[in-house]
Amino acid sequence: MRRPDTNPEFSSKSPDKTHHPKPQIPHGPKPFPSGVGGRRPWTPIPMDEATMAEFRQRGQVPEDVESSIMTVLSYIHFAIPDAPVSAHARLSALPPDDDVDRLSLLPDALLRRIVSRLPVKDAARTAALSSRWRDAWRSTPLVLVDADLLPAGVSDADTDAAREEARAVTFAVSRVIAAHPGPFRRLHLTSSFMDQYQGLLASWLQALAVKGIQELILVNRPFPADLTLPATFFGMATLTRLYLGLWKFPDTAALPRAACFPNLRDLGFSLIGITNQDMDFVLARSPVLETLCLQANTLQRVRVASRSLRCLMMMGFDQDVNVVNAPRLERLIMLYSCGSSMLLKIGRAPSLRAIGYLDLETHELEIGDTIIKAGTRASPSTMVPSVKILGIIVCFGVRNEAKMLPSFLRCFPNVETLHIESRKTDELTGKLNLKFWQDAGAIECIQSHITLMIFRRFQAARGEINFLKFFLESARMLKKLIIVSPKGTFASTDDANFRLKPLFDTKWASKCCSLVVLESDASGGESNWNFERGCDFSLMDPFAIIIRSSRLDISGSC
Repeated sequence: MRRPDTNPEFSSKSPDKTHHPKPQIPHGPKPFPSGVGGRRPWTPIPMDEATMAEFRQRGQVPEDVESSIMTVLSYIHFAIPDAPVSAHARLSALPPDDDVDRLSLLPDALLRRIVSRLPVKDAARTAALSSRWRDAWRSTPLVLVDADLLPAGVSDADTDAAREEARAVTFAVSRVIAAHPGPFRRLHLTSSFMDQYQGLLASWLQALAVKGIQELILVNRPFPADLTLPATFFGMATLTRLYLGLWKFPDTAALPRAACFPNLRDLGFSLIGITNQDMDFVLARSPVLETLCLQANTLQRVRVASRSLRCLMMMGFDQDVNVVNAPRLERLIMLYSCGSSMLLKIGRAPSLRAIGYLDLETHELEIGDTIIKAGTRASPSTMVPSVKILGIIVCFGVRNEAKMLPSFLRCFPNVETLHIESRKTDELTGKLNLKFWQDAGAIECIQSHITLMIFRRFQAARGEINFLKFFLESARMLKKLIIVSPKGTFASTDDANFRLKPLFDTKWASKCCSLVVLESDASGGESNWNFERGCDFSLMDPFAIIIRSSRLDISGSC
């Protein structure tokens, strides 16, 4: 017996369904970002009476449509990068003993750093302090978050007031862009009202191109939800980061061949109406692109051919993915699928180190020219030996899914960290005993390489227990097994010890393995993912994130 570890799409217009099919809302946790003045930043512009009447004529309930739009926006705000400054920040200091203005005595570089960390309203107000502060504001690369311009205390239920304040934010953004000489370090535009001001948006993008925009997060706050982006944003050659949400992508066929993003390293599309041809155009015109993040877009498939791409992350998707040629690709992250089947084909990706989560219910895997099926024999042509970190979703109560698990694992013989997420089902299709797993035969990565396994959404079901027994009997190099259960899985610590006792009754292959059992604070055991976390290369393992959990005292006895 081993001792447990004791160390702690909707639109107000009719979209062109042949050109841009409707994105699906992904499955996954429902995020709740904080708002300004207690308001939610994903609240859509309230409908006017004409728009509501239009939806009623179609047989739709306007309130239901608004609620659905809010859900869509919440997913976008959940995924996009956080705003770089906060209107809630407070700066305080002890009162001085004299009348000396010590702030104005600070070096210019430090003044600029202070201004760069202030919300834009406060940053602009510093210009009234003195000529030095005015020069500091004008010479500081601007950070603008338009949500900081929203007034507090206005109810979203007040349609006229909410629409008027959104227009006011739009004009305030125009004034700031016109007044500041640039460069613009980052613009986070998610609260403006663009329906009646599409020409204004085009002028913004032109000004940003001239003044040297570096990072742009641009989310449409409908209605309508199918506004077409002006093609002028292709002129922003200084862009290093671009995130777009809830727009219709412009047709790239008419763009000049020289159009490109020569400095773009980070690209994110959330619920964008875009064709495969336009997506291929963007990738081909982004020669230094390192991260590509896609969320519930209208692509029919994702084709990856990039010599610079290091991370591909997809959330809420059901498109086939074909990694054709990606010599620098290190991470392939797939989260919150829409429930439809899809094919993942891995061609040339010699640097691929982390992949997940492969869902055995909906994902079909093809390596080279071989589609992996239950019982597929392992061979060099069906393996990706570079992968060290692997995530898999499986239902241990569905026999056909469980039969695929050994075949998938054999495709990645050198995995060192395995993440398993157990999916619950009410329709069991077979009891999987220990012999079921033993009959599957030896699995190279389990026997010789895996040092850490994290098992999420563990329900202590018989199928899960039997798999863990097989795993512990086989994993000779295992150093730690972490089990994470949703809140309420165990009635008490005694119940947890009783239900986990079979794990301690089996003979563990590793002589130095420890067991950690955690209970998630969330009943669903959900994790808090966004694009930035998945693409953070300072994290060696993008999946090794366990939050809001408490440790259970497991002794192996009852």
